[in-house]
Amino acid sequence: MIKNLRVFCLFCLFLFPFPGNSHVPNQSYIFLRVYEKDGIEGRFEINIREINKVFGLQLPNKATLKDLEPHVKAIQAYLLQHSSFNSEFGEHTVILEEVSIMSFNLGNFALFHFKLDKTRTLPDSLTVSYSAVFEKDDTHRGFLITEYNWKAGVINDEMNITLDFAPGNTESTMSLTEVSIWKGFVAMVKQGIWHIWIGLDHILFLFALILPSVVRRKTKNKHLSIWDWEAVKEFKPAFWYIIKVITFFTLAHTLTLSLASLEIVKLPSQLVESVIAFSIGLAALHNIRPIFWGRDWVIAFVFGLFHGFGFASVLGDIGLTNEFLTYSLLGFNVGVEIGQLVIIAAIFPILFLLRKSTFYPKLLNYGSALLIVISLYWVIERGLDINLGAEDFLRRTASQIIVFLGLR
Repeated sequence: MIKNLRVFCLFCLFLFPFPGNSHVPNQSYIFLRVYEKDGIEGRFEINIREINKVFGLQLPNKATLKDLEPHVKAIQAYLLQHSSFNSEFGEHTVILEEVSIMSFNLGNFALFHFKLDKTRTLPDSLTVSYSAVFEKDDTHRGFLITEYNWKAGVINDEMNITLDFAPGNTESTMSLTEVSIWKGFVAMVKQGIWHIWIGLDHILFLFALILPSVVRRKTKNKHLSIWDWEAVKEFKPAFWYIIKVITFFTLAHTLTLSLASLEIVKLPSQLVESVIAFSIGLAALHNIRPIFWGRDWVIAFVFGLFHGFGFASVLGDIGLTNEFLTYSLLGFNVGVEIGQLVIIAAIFPILFLLRKSTFYPKLLNYGSALLIVISLYWVIERGLDINLGAEDFLRRTASQIIVFLGLR
């Protein structure tokens, strides 16, 4: 009873709805509007967080235009230095105009409006170069979105991703006479892959789910929660374990990614990020002391729902919604699945080879204990919006968790 009470108390600790912001989109945008008579106009959109990175500023995430004004000229000069537009007519000078602010849940965007010269006669194609923020953050991504182009049948479209930019891909050419949905779809696939690879909390949750796939519990005394482990004898049962757990995780996050992106269901990002952090700890705790006996998929499905809301923040909080949302959802989700499969393909064979070693039970127990510590750290740090002394905190908490779980 006492042991069960301790587990319940730990469970309750993680349930507090702390806020968290781990899924902040580190992206910037070029929006273009192509007019037959007036030429091409557009705007740069860059998050205040990215401006802080580049210039070493400490502007608040919800910065106003007044906060931004002292830095406008420097930011404009920086954007001009890190972008260019060329066509068969030569280089098109960027003529800067007004500056505005747009508010989003995860922080405001600064909008720098402009026109391109020598575009009264439209070129057939436009070569665009963009490298803003890359030198400060190699995980940053840029997108060019064709918002309006009557000639191509695009009318007030804020989701028509035409080009995407990365540190190794800073220049690309777009057609002004045709719009390819396929380019936008591929760009969203790339974004889905990249998001799962840089989402450490998603990776650790997957790792917690995968760890017990190559072993099976044998109980000496189920009521006392004393466990022995035995390695699976064949590849097939371990493989089907992975398939089952990941399938339930995929079904869950696909469902909520769609519901959130379509604005059918919306949850506060504070709650979502806290539960995502909590999911890592609970999945790891289940590896040491089973909570859902014989139903590992329950954790994958229930918390996969919240991971889906986390994925949706990338699409929803940047305000990219319109008739191409279906393609965006499909592309992003395909990318997430590809990213997951690559992670599993990298980890699972190693675990399978180690399964018979005497080291593996220790890896499972102590690895899960470490995941609990990380989970607890993130829940508290996100919830209280403070910077815990990571080294001291992790050392103290790891010791307490190991004693709590009876691992020494």
